Amino acid sequence: MIGTIVFFAILSYLLGSVPSAVWVGKAYYGIDVREYGSGNAGATNTFRVLGKKAGVLVLFLDIMKGFTAACLVRYLPEIHPGTARYINLQLLFGLSALLGHLFPIFAGFKGGKGIASLLGILIAIHYLSALACLGVFLLMLFATRYVSLSSISAAIMFPVLIIWIFKRHEPLFIAFGICIALLVILTHQKNIKRLLNGNENKAKLLPRHRRTS
Repeated sequence: MIGTIVFFAILSYLLGSVPSAVWVGKAYYGIDVREYGSGNAGATNTFRVLGKKAGVLVLFLDIMKGFTAACLVRYLPEIHPGTARYINLQLLFGLSALLGHLFPIFAGFKGGKGIASLLGILIAIHYLSALACLGVFLLMLFATRYVSLSSISAAIMFPVLIIWIFKRHEPLFIAFGICIALLVILTHQKNIKRLLNGNENKAKLLPRHRRTS
C-alpha cells in the first residue's frame, strides 16, 4: 500500500514535469517560450508569445496534469471516495504534480507558476470551489486585464470559499487552501512589484516574439 502511494506520488511529479509550453512551442513553432515574453513556461506566456491556439492547448494540458494526478487515488480501491484519507491522497498526488510543474525534471527545473495545474487539482477534489475561483479569475481579468492580479485574487479567495462558503472541515484541505494562496503570492512577487509600479503587462493574446532583456 505504502509502496503504491509512493509510486503514484513519483508518477504525479513526472506527470507534472511534462513541460507543455516548452514542448508545444518547440514542436510546432521552433520557439522556446522561456526565451520570450515573461520567460515563464506557462499558458499565459504561451498565449502572449505563440497566440491563442497554442495557448489554449497548453492551458488544457496543464489543467489535465493536475486533474489526472489528483484522480490517481481512484486506482487505490481500498481508499473510499469522500473520506478524509481519499482527499488527503488527492492532495498529495496533486501537490506532487504541482511540484513537477514548478520544477520540471524534463525542462531543467524551470517551469511555470502552476495556476492551470492548480485549477485541475481543484476540479478533481471539489469542482464547485474550482468553478467559483474560475469565476473570480474571469471577473477580475475582465475588469483589469491583468492575468497576474486575477490569479492572485482567485487564489486568495480559495480558502475563503472552502471555509466560509462551502463549509469544508477537512484540516488538510483547509491548510492546502491557505498554503496555495501564499504560494501564488510568492510565485507572483515580480508581478506584484510591477502592479505596484504600474508597469505590469495587460492581457494580450497576439503573438509577440520579442526577446526580453
